[in-house]
Parts: sequence; structure tokens; C-alpha cells
Amino acid sequence: MDQACVLLIDDETDLRETLSQGLELHGHSVLSTGEPHEALERIGRDFYGVLVCDIRMPGSDGFDVLRRALEIDPALPVVLITGHGDVPLAVEAMRAGAYDFMEKPFSVSSLASVVERALDRRRLVLENRRLREELADRTGLESRLVGRAPSMEKLRSTVLALAATNADVLILGETGSGKEVVARALHDEGPRKDKPFVALNCGALPAEIIESELFGHEKGAFTGASGQRIGKLEHAHGGTVFLDEIESMPLELQVKLLRVIENRCIERLGSNISIPLDVRFIAATKDDLEAAGREGRFRLDLFYRLNVVSVSIPPLRERLEDIPLLFQHLVIEARARYRREIPDISNDYLTNLMARDWHGNVRELRNVADRFVLGLEGVSAGEAGASSSLFEQVAAYEKALIVAELKRNDGSIKATYETLGVSRKALYEKMRKYGLGRDDAEIA
Repeated sequence: MDQACVLLIDDETDLRETLSQGLELHGHSVLSTGEPHEALERIGRDFYGVLVCDIRMPGSDGFDVLRRALEIDPALPVVLITGHGDVPLAVEAMRAGAYDFMEKPFSVSSLASVVERALDRRRLVLENRRLREELADRTGLESRLVGRAPSMEKLRSTVLALAATNADVLILGETGSGKEVVARALHDEGPRKDKPFVALNCGALPAEIIESELFGHEKGAFTGASGQRIGKLEHAHGGTVFLDEIESMPLELQVKLLRVIENRCIERLGSNISIPLDVRFIAATKDDLEAAGREGRFRLDLFYRLNVVSVSIPPLRERLEDIPLLFQHLVIEARARYRREIPDISNDYLTNLMARDWHGNVRELRNVADRFVLGLEGVSAGEAGASSSLFEQVAAYEKALIVAELKRNDGSIKATYETLGVSRKALYEKMRKYGLGRDDAEIA
């Protein structure tokens, strides 16, 4: 983002120069003029700055400037100043959309403070717009599997490569990482997209009816079977069957599922007729199925049959740089569900999100986004955005990344500096800078 700019409009030359010099001494870049049209010509929706305008000027009115500026961008911060201040005028200014109202005489330092807060607000508005525009530009797979991290780029390319095939896929990922999202992407990006996508949670199906749910049954097959029923697998003919939490499937049913996967045919309960099955199987697990097989909790032959191709979903803590974009994406989804306006998302708040462990992954982040939109969590830009300079926010982000990598690598210094792409010396210097020690990151 370019350097922030203060557009100062005042017809009094001496005061204009005094305010300009004072604001520059406070570190602000200032463009001053006595002609409102000159300032308005510099304003656009991507303008990174604040407009400071006198109300009483010969041949012009600050309220008219305010109106014209807000027509260009309703979120532009405009500070009105006047030597004729009173309560009704201040109320009128705020109702008209002014960011703040200052009555002469005032100190330059007080104006500089107001300008600083307004610029922080403007920076957040532009950053949120940028994120939303980036999300709006994403289509297809990028709008589903959101993220800029190399691991997400690799995941998207893997999904696209596999989607065009009929290969069975085993999806590996922690709880809440988005395994069903990946499964649906594999289906929707492939030739079976117009056919059924049948999702089954193997851990949620009651054991007494799971066979009937999967394979269907004929009339009279068991007590209560008053008619023929098409099972989930048969219903998915031509499409995709997604077996979530496959590790929870009873062992006796795993044998039957293995036979179906190998032969691509089923028999309804109470029937001896073999029905051909054209489906693609996608299974998902959060467990190590091979280890579970060695322990007798999962059939190894089924594992090897499902594991034709495996896709691993990176946990959220390993792609912290994706949190701002992903959180914005989830907030937009929450806005649609709850029909609420999206609060401004401060950099402080995003930095705090990036410092968390996220054991619940994207599902946990989605819950936070829901609460944020509902006003139950988080702070607005006005409350938190002004509390940290850009330098402080970058430092907090860098510290959060280092802590996250140290945790992910179990405190290994070597693995951490190699992953972050810095030298051992540079990592130690940053750890000293941020006060990180053995107790903070459990460094070995």
C-alpha cells in the first residue's frame, strides 16, 4: 500500500501552511490547497488518505465537499474544521458522514491524533476491500479451497489432476480441516459432476441399520421390511460415494465394503441378484489407518484398496498466512447466512487469530467467523485498529509465525529455521527480539 496522504483544504493560507508543517512534523505526508476541486480530483475508492476540510470558505462549503467526497467513496474519512463551532453544527457534520469535527482553535497534535486514527480506519477499509475483491476474483476450485500457502496450491493442483480420473481416493486430514470440501471438489470438478454425490458418515450410522442404508433391501428381508428400498450405494450409481470417518465402520461391514469396491456390484439384503455399480469411492479419515490395521482396529486389505491415491489436507496451523483471506471468506459466508453487515476486521484481530493453535482447523475458524458477524466476538477497527502501528503489526505477525513453526516442529531449531528460510543466527536473533525462550515454545 502506498504512503498515506492527508488532503488539507483551507482558504486561510497562513493556517494551511501551519497545519501542513505541523502534520508533516508528526510524520504525515500532506497535500494542501485552498481549492476543493483540486483535492477532490485526487480522491478515488483506492485513495489511501484522509480529507481535512474547513467548513466556512468563500464560494465553497465544507458540507458540500463532504457530500461530494462521500459520493466518490462513502467510507472515506473526512474531518471538518471550523471557527464557528457549536453543538448543532457538530451534530450536523457527524450525521452527514464526517469522521470527526474539530473547532478552532485546536492544537496540531490533537489534529494529528485524529488524522492518525482516521488513517488507521482507512487502511483497514482498503485492506478489507482488497481481500474481498481477491475472493470475488476467485472462481471454481480457488473459491472452495481458499489459501495462498504453497501447501494449498499443491492441494488444488492435486485435486484438479485427480478429478478427471475415476481413481478411488483416500483423504487424510485432521478434524475440521475440510475433508468433505475436498471430496466434493473431486466430484464437482470431474466428469461425474452431474451425477449424485452421496456422503455417508460411517461413525453416525446406527449399527443395526447400516447394511440396509448402504446396500438396500427387498420386501420381507427382515422384520419391518415392508417394501423394497434402494440403498445409498445403488442410489449413487454413476456418481461418487464419500465415506467419511471410514475408521469408524464396523469390522464386519468392512469385509462387505471391500467386496463391493473390488467387484463394483452389490446385492440388496434378501436378494441374490448382483447389481452392477458404477461409482467412485472417496474415503476420509483423521486416523492412521495402517497403524489401526496393525492393531486390529481396521482391515489392512481395505486400507490398501482404498489407498490407491491419498490426498493430505494441511492443518490450519501450518498455513497461518492463509488466515486473513480465509477468515474474510468465512465472514462473507456468515453474512449471507445471518443477513448481517460485516464489521471491520482490524489487523490486531487478525494477528491474534494467527497466533492461535486451531486444533479444530477451518471448522473452528468458521465458528469464530460466525460469532464475529453476530457481534459476539472480536473488536471493530475503531477499537483496536489504532492501537498498533504497521511496524508493531508486522512484528506481531512475525512472532506468531515463529511460535507456530516452533510448535509444529516440536521445538526443533534446525527444522524451524529451515522451514522459515532463515539462518540459525537470524532465528536466534528474532527469538531474542521477541522474548521467546524455552518456556514459551518448549524449545529442545
